[in-house]
Order: sequence, then structure tokens, then C-alpha cells
Amino acid sequence: MASAPSVEFMPGGPGFEALGPGYRSKLHVYFCRIPSISEELAREVFIEFASRKCCYSTKPSKEMVFTDMHALNTYRYRLETFTESRSTEWASEPYHGQLVDGLSGVAPGPWDMVVPVPTLFKNCERDVRIPHTSSVKGCDSCLSLGRSACTRCVNSGRTQCQICGGLGRSASRERCSHCTGNGRVMCTACAGAGSTTCTKCQGKGQILSYILLKIKWKNNEYITVVDKRSGFPVDLLHTVTGEMLFTDMNKQVYPVVSFPEGAVNAASQSAVQEHQAQFSNTCHILQQRQTIELIPVTRVHYAWREKTHIYFVYGAEHKVFTKEYPAKCCCCSIS
Repeated sequence: MASAPSVEFMPGGPGFEALGPGYRSKLHVYFCRIPSISEELAREVFIEFASRKCCYSTKPSKEMVFTDMHALNTYRYRLETFTESRSTEWASEPYHGQLVDGLSGVAPGPWDMVVPVPTLFKNCERDVRIPHTSSVKGCDSCLSLGRSACTRCVNSGRTQCQICGGLGRSASRERCSHCTGNGRVMCTACAGAGSTTCTKCQGKGQILSYILLKIKWKNNEYITVVDKRSGFPVDLLHTVTGEMLFTDMNKQVYPVVSFPEGAVNAASQSAVQEHQAQFSNTCHILQQRQTIELIPVTRVHYAWREKTHIYFVYGAEHKVFTKEYPAKCCCCSIS
């Protein structure tokens, strides 16, 4: 199944007037109810949950009496917009005879370059050299000399002796054996030359300049979970999986408009409009994908020692959440 555009996205055309402005806005999605988990499974996962807590007694989970189990239809809507953005910047490398093509043709524009698209919906970056933009220039770091003044000795080739502090004598007034009384020693950074090989041109004195195309592929996500106000913290649902009910992928998807849960339709409408406004003018949208996922959440009511308590079993992994556990202690030896 594929989603259908709403009125503002798909205006009517000649010959369809009798169907009304929203003739294309019908989306039939298979609607199913989440089957409630069995009492056996609910007890099993609750016992396992309590046994992993060093200060929880497993007695409530083993002795409890179920009073009610209520399955909640909880949906996760996700919109992924895979975009490509391009920018340019000057780059350079030492020149040692490479091909110079700056005058051999016209440089293509950033979006005229054909670059293979990587795996969809995965972040990726790549730098591509734009042809017909290279030229040879003198290195501005060393003034085309190939060497730069040593910053440690300031082009002198010698530095102050660290043993005598430049005095040439020790504390006992004896001549310093390290600098032989001169107070200065050969600079180890430049081996006494007073200069070092230029790192930018690697001693060549020339650099090859060209324009670099920087490409960034990014998967932008919009995720929302329908809150049933059941007392369950929906943030926990981001760590679990569910059952995929609906998937729609295209260069541009349209909002879902006829899903049985109205909050999902509203989320889809908001997500598509937000991504369109955010990315259509700043980069290229290569592909979009929207999914609706059903996440099982069961609210379990049980009685233990004449008191009623609640816990939740959620996700395909059957994780457990409870705000309060009826039997806690400070001793980790309780089983």
C-alpha cells in the first residue's frame, strides 16, 4: 500500500470535479488489534524482571493474582528524509608534477558533477575534486622557498641551554659541560639549520590548488509515538521493536490521511510539511520513507496481599516497567 496526497498537495484536475477535492485522499490500511499476552507469559517476564533486581523479592511475581490485562494499541510513526547537500572550498597539495587542468576546459558546477549515491538512509560524506579548477601557485606559507623559519630558535639555529639557564656556568661556578660555557646549544627542532621544511608544500616551494566538492548525505528522522495516556512513559518505546504495519517509500511521500488512529495522520501531516519546508531549499531530497509500527503494550493489574498493583509489558522483547514494586528491601540476598 502507498500513502495518498492530501488536498493541498494534489490539486484536482479536469474530469475529476464530480469526485470532490479530496478524491485522492483515501488510504486503506489494514487495522489490527494487538493480541493480549497470556497470563503465563505475563508472569514469566515479571518473575524474570524481579530476579534481575538484587533488592526485589520474587514473591509478588510468583504469588500474584491477575485481576485485569488490557492491551493498548500504541503506534510509532517515522519519517526518514534522505538528503544530499553540496558545498565547495579551496584545497591544495604539494606540487610535484601532477596534471594541471585549469586551462583545459570549463569547470562543471557543483550540482553538474555526477557522483554515485551511497546506500540510502545512511549518513555518508565524500570529497570530490572538481575538474578544470587546478593551478600551480607559489607556496604562501614559505614564500616559495620550501623552508620556514624555525619557531623554536627563531631562525638562529641555537637555543638557550636548559642545564645552566643560558649562564654558561653551573651553581658551583663551574663551566657548564652541556653547552661548554656558551649558554646556548644547537636547536634540535631544525638541527641547527635555523629553518625547517615547509609542511604545506613539503619543501617544493609550489602547491597545486583546486576546488574541492564536499558532499554530505544525511538521513533526517522525524519520530513520534502515540501517547495513550495510560501512565506508561512513552520514551521507553524508543528502545524496543514492534510490528511493521505500513511502509511507503518514494522520492517524495505524501501524508497518511486515513489511518484508523487520528494522531498518526496528524503526525504524518506535520512531519511531511516540516521536512519539506526544512530541506527543499537547502539541499536535494533524494528519497523519503515513512513507516507505521505497532508496538505491543499490555497493562497488567494484579493483587498481592490484598493490594492492587500495575505493571506494563511492552515491545516485541516483552520488557517490563513498573513504577512501584510491592516487595523491596535493602538486602541483596533476597531471592
